[in-house]
Amino acid sequence: MKKGLALILASVLAVSAMGSMTVMAADASGDPEVTLVMAEVNPLDTIVGMTDTFFAEKVEELSGGSVKIDLQASGVLGSENDVLDLMLAGDNSIDISRISAFALTSYGCSKAMLLSIPFTWESRAHYWNFVDSDLAAEFLAEPSEVGLGVTGVFYGEEGFRHFFFTKDVAGLDDLKGMKLRVSNDPVMNGMVNGLGASPTVVSFGELYSALQTGVVDGAEQPIANYKSNSFQEVAPCLLLDGHTLGAIQVIISEEALNGLTEAQQAAIFEAGKQAEAYNREISEEKEAEVLEELKAGGTNVVEVEDLAPWREACAGVIADNTSSQADLYQQLLDLAE
Repeated sequence: MKKGLALILASVLAVSAMGSMTVMAADASGDPEVTLVMAEVNPLDTIVGMTDTFFAEKVEELSGGSVKIDLQASGVLGSENDVLDLMLAGDNSIDISRISAFALTSYGCSKAMLLSIPFTWESRAHYWNFVDSDLAAEFLAEPSEVGLGVTGVFYGEEGFRHFFFTKDVAGLDDLKGMKLRVSNDPVMNGMVNGLGASPTVVSFGELYSALQTGVVDGAEQPIANYKSNSFQEVAPCLLLDGHTLGAIQVIISEEALNGLTEAQQAAIFEAGKQAEAYNREISEEKEAEVLEELKAGGTNVVEVEDLAPWREACAGVIADNTSSQADLYQQLLDLAE
């Protein structure tokens, strides 16, 4: 990254542990006008969609209108992996993307993998302790440091992730032998195996039809995404196991970022900090609202009263995927205190 950009990124991330402190960006209103294309796999009425919209609006506002975000939602630009493949290959048709925080694991980001380890986050507060810590800046910088040509802008979350099924399920034992959709991710594959089910790779865009036709018996998503993608129509049993929190981040290509003036770059990162705060404000309330709507609409919502057997079933995948970074993973766990 250019020296100016690195300084801006460092100064913005340095205040992440200091609450709502604002970094003032220089006036970018007279800078050349630029439009950046942003990809989102989910609809705009989800937690992530609302966060993206807020971010896009703030970028335009803070840049004095010189930077506009062309937000393309509902997967029209492809799945997260499709988008990442294009961005990391240097294709300049997509400049920014909202991704699951673990999505970069398959591209060499070992730290990112730790954010998706099952049963790491004891609560939302635990996760936000991470976002507020110095570790967050370290994790955001990882894709740039390993040479992927993208860098993180900000973190957020979309609620805890839960399994859902095409038939009624009462508990862990019912998962045995089921075909559960996974992305091409080693942690997710290992978790599903540990739970006694069969991991089946299906792209997100094909998931609805895969559930409808019996290619898979279930999948997992945060509650808001489950409803917004109408999965309850074909998989009307939602099991609230909360195996991990849906940690998200927004990334931007360094080529796009380096094409901006320093004032515009500062506007991007300040908009990110404000979008992060907005996401934190809306996520829990939005999730609770959607859950009540699902219950009222007839979805079979099953509470998991004892998570101990789930944690035990995942012990192997947790150990296998944290042993090489045991100290760093322990730092994440310690943030619950």
